Amino acid sequence: QVQLVESGGGLVQPGGSLRLACAASGFTFSIYRMSWYRQAPGKERELVASITAAGGSTNYSDSVKGRFTISRDNAKNTGYLQMNSLKPEDTAVYYCVTARGWGQGTQVTVSS
Repeated sequence: QVQLVESGGGLVQPGGSLRLACAASGFTFSIYRMSWYRQAPGKERELVASITAAGGSTNYSDSVKGRFTISRDNAKNTGYLQMNSLKPEDTAVYYCVTARGWGQGTQVTVSS
């Protein structure tokens, strides 16, 4: 059974940091590109960052470039999104995505 399970979301003050994790199971995680998407209330889903299967190349949306870092540990079947200098506009549900499916999402709220 293919599963992608996100964790690490929560409430953080502006300027703070969070690290999201995505635990993959039921498929060969290491051969798939992985991406993080987010969706804020009333807004369209947005591609935040992506990383190639081996981790050699990454891409970021302009809105998070320089603040977020995507990475993966294929030995642990886990992907990560390190989020620094968080802003209120980063508030959203964050989803881990591969070609095998989507996770259920984890809520990130940036508020004082």
